[in-house]
Amino acid sequence: MIQIFKDTQQLSQAAADLFVQAANEAVQEKGRFTVALTGGSSPIQMHQFLAQSPYREQVPWEQTYIFWGDERWVPLTDEQSNAKMALETLLNHVPIPKNQIFPMWGKQEPEIFAQQYEETLRQHLGQTEPSFDLILLGMGDDGHTASLFPGTAVLQEKEKWVVAYYLEPKQIYRITLTAPLINQAKKVVFITYGEKKADALYEVLEGRRNPEQYPSQLIQPQNEAIWLVDEAAYRRLSQAK
Repeated sequence: MIQIFKDTQQLSQAAADLFVQAANEAVQEKGRFTVALTGGSSPIQMHQFLAQSPYREQVPWEQTYIFWGDERWVPLTDEQSNAKMALETLLNHVPIPKNQIFPMWGKQEPEIFAQQYEETLRQHLGQTEPSFDLILLGMGDDGHTASLFPGTAVLQEKEKWVVAYYLEPKQIYRITLTAPLINQAKKVVFITYGEKKADALYEVLEGRRNPEQYPSQLIQPQNEAIWLVDEAAYRRLSQAK
């Protein structure tokens, strides 16, 4: 499903609405809400909505468990940290128990930490048929999502839920949820805006299948996928013509 918005404020408010809806449905159904946040600048406005009234009061924070879709392997004090951004723009402003927040960072080697993070996920999602209630994703200008970058070996992963690897072009370790785990989520929401995303969005949604070049094509959830896009990102799609 594609939803088109005039500007990023409308798009981000819609993302906040989906967050509230997914949280309350999950808590009503099973007493807890598991969500994987996305990094970069895409979710910041959504975070700001959720951190303030009336959204702040509409989320069952005490039953919410926060994970991440991916992360740069940097300390939580580093400006590159997705967790640092989320803490500053959202999590420090809402009444969520600190022991229900699971940043992708530790003092081990990144590959060891990835194994431990997967075990943490198994404890919260179940050993078989794991399913986040909500996974939020962005998309890069190159068509990557999470830390599923073009031409990387992680694109072929079928078994692991979490992988750490050295991303040579960026000269940094990355940790990411894998496509098979993401695709089992009850709801996946892409937040994608800006003219620079238009070409990649077209290739991912309407181009020939080539996930090695456009890894976002790997995200084909068993349940529901929603693309929240603005008019600038949407302009190349066939429905826009």
